Amino acid sequence: MDLHQLYVFTKVVENKSFSKAAEEVFLSQSTVSSHINALEKSLSVKLFDRVGRESQLTPHGERLYDWAQQLLLLKDQALLDLSEGMTEFRGVIRVGASSVPGQFIIPQMIKQFREEYPLVTFHISEASSKVTAEKVLNGTVDVGILGEKYENDKLHYIPLLKEHLVLITSNDIVLEEPVSIHELLNYPFVMRNSDSGTNALLERLLKKNNIPKDQLNIIAYTDSGQSLTQFVKEGIGIAIISEIAADEYSTNQLIKKYRIEGFNEERYFYLVYNKNKTLSLISKLFINYWES
Repeated sequence: MDLHQLYVFTKVVENKSFSKAAEEVFLSQSTVSSHINALEKSLSVKLFDRVGRESQLTPHGERLYDWAQQLLLLKDQALLDLSEGMTEFRGVIRVGASSVPGQFIIPQMIKQFREEYPLVTFHISEASSKVTAEKVLNGTVDVGILGEKYENDKLHYIPLLKEHLVLITSNDIVLEEPVSIHELLNYPFVMRNSDSGTNALLERLLKKNNIPKDQLNIIAYTDSGQSLTQFVKEGIGIAIISEIAADEYSTNQLIKKYRIEGFNEERYFYLVYNKNKTLSLISKLFINYWES
């Protein structure tokens, strides 16, 4: 058993796939399989049950995964201690992000962090806030950046910044500010999908004003914030989005942005991680960087 074999093993576990693990560690699938076979042979235990196309961890595999995380973390700590400076530290951080953070927040976070740790590589995956939280829970990503809290004893949230949601329309629509929530019923509406943090906050606004969601003239749902803004820009409908996202488009006069009457609720964007998962040292450094 060697550390590289353990590293490959953890990637198979976390990706739930030999082929996806091979892509992440830049090896062929056959080489990954050889590493796992060698590991099983050296330990005289079976680590995976091959059930159809899926590879499921055996009880021995589950126990080894816990030990492997601790051993790999110890290796990272040793390398850091022996390195001449923090900037020499290498590593990969897997980040899950919802739409707005992925487009407007994470690029600045990475730029700032890499000024201290220039050899770190980031793997970014975008999904809804809910799916991002699920990825943090199941270990698919090391940390998540999202705009809604999903309560779970395993998740720890760090507030990054706060903002408001705003109404956006095409330049052809002129409204008096602040816009009444009831006036929104007069226009076709474009919505984010139900798992987004933006949609969750909008639904609370409607409930507060006793407006059933089905009273909105919803013409489209989309997973993409950019797509939603394009719908609005083309005059297909209006939408409620993050002020951070709206500012860039309204500053360039591509759309109009309005405050909504009585909608003063602020929301946070959070960094979230799984307290029960043993993270690499570089991932811990990234978390501590934003927690301090």
